[in-house]
Amino acid sequence: MGQQTIPLQPQEIYHIYTHANGSENLFREDENYRYFLSKYSEYIHPIAETFAYCLMPNHVHFMIRVRDEEEVLEFLKLKKPTLQGFETLGGFSMAVSKQFSHLLNGYTQAYNKRYTRKGSLFTPNFNRKPVESDTYFTSLIVYIHNNPIHHGFVTDAEDWPHSSYHSYLLEKRTKIAREEGLQWFGGRKEFVEVHRELKKEDVVSLE
Repeated sequence: MGQQTIPLQPQEIYHIYTHANGSENLFREDENYRYFLSKYSEYIHPIAETFAYCLMPNHVHFMIRVRDEEEVLEFLKLKKPTLQGFETLGGFSMAVSKQFSHLLNGYTQAYNKRYTRKGSLFTPNFNRKPVESDTYFTSLIVYIHNNPIHHGFVTDAEDWPHSSYHSYLLEKRTKIAREEGLQWFGGRKEFVEVHRELKKEDVVSLE
């Protein structure tokens, strides 16, 4: 079964990731990262909780839990008041998938306009993998936050500004599912320790 055919079901957790086309970059400057996150908040936060994210120059990673059907439907009905259910959208999974498509397509349009560019920016069919074990849950959060280390951009996750790692360390308001995530690790101290101890070879096969 291809990854693009894995259904996105309510209250299930997934690793979502995608890559730039060819050798292009998705982000050229800090404003690109900020804009992408603003669109992510607009399209994805209403339909999914986010445990972790990392934006890299040419690819992105997210760990999300899809919200329940009632929450997703209520959000979609705000955009289309005549909407009665998911049937006309191709089903629940398709409705959620379309929100990711809107995010990526909307960002591409803005990016192309800003840099006088044409054509697709992301590879077709964003990837998704279900998180089906406690071990994968822990490893995936760490893998996403340590991705900049794995690719040689920084030596500590705290030094990469474009991930949710900082949201776990600070007290300021966030849309990340921080409290649940910290409770999972046992607190901030344990959260940091696990990130520093878990090595690349332990999670390199997550993609």
